[in-house]
Amino acid sequence: MTLALEESLVKSRDRVKAYGEVFTPRHMVEQMIDVVAEDIEAVDKTVLEPAAGDGNFLVAILERKLRTVESTTEPGLRPQESLFALASIYGVELLEDNHADAKTAMLETFLDFHRRQGATCDAGTDLHRAAVFLIDANIVRGNTLTGLDPEGQEIQLSWWTRSTDAPGLVLREPFTLNSLRESAMFDFTAYESYAPCAIEQVHQEVRA
Repeated sequence: MTLALEESLVKSRDRVKAYGEVFTPRHMVEQMIDVVAEDIEAVDKTVLEPAAGDGNFLVAILERKLRTVESTTEPGLRPQESLFALASIYGVELLEDNHADAKTAMLETFLDFHRRQGATCDAGTDLHRAAVFLIDANIVRGNTLTGLDPEGQEIQLSWWTRSTDAPGLVLREPFTLNSLRESAMFDFTAYESYAPCAIEQVHQEVRA
């Protein structure tokens, strides 16, 4: 019993020693999310997982947000609202295999939701392409402690907000992870700006 539990929580003893990598069981993930469920389940509430692992927290949070979309949004607006939910979830992961697994799990969770809705979401659709783009932009590989990516560059993320001019438009404002630290400030002005666009078209990267 002890061995089985250990195998479900770690990939290898070497990784535990080198990185302190221990995965949180799904039932504990759900219990922890329950504590702050009211905030996390809201579509636009931003969540950052600084040690994303293989995405167990990210997926559980996305599932909660998608349930909110399903229960509060008419069917025709669910693709749009689900993309806003996806845009509100961020993760940083140090290890390459975990990072890839986390992104795959997020995309499959998102697509499974739409398949159950009967929506077309194959790889050629804007819905699929926008989801991939948002996941790539928000779930990044790097070291949260240093704020640097594997190439030694600043980890860059983007703040996605709804346009006040039209509810389906999104505004993208890039910033660095290090600018979130208490001693720093958002550095929105240091990067390229982007024109507002429909969130289903966000993968087209329309620059201002």
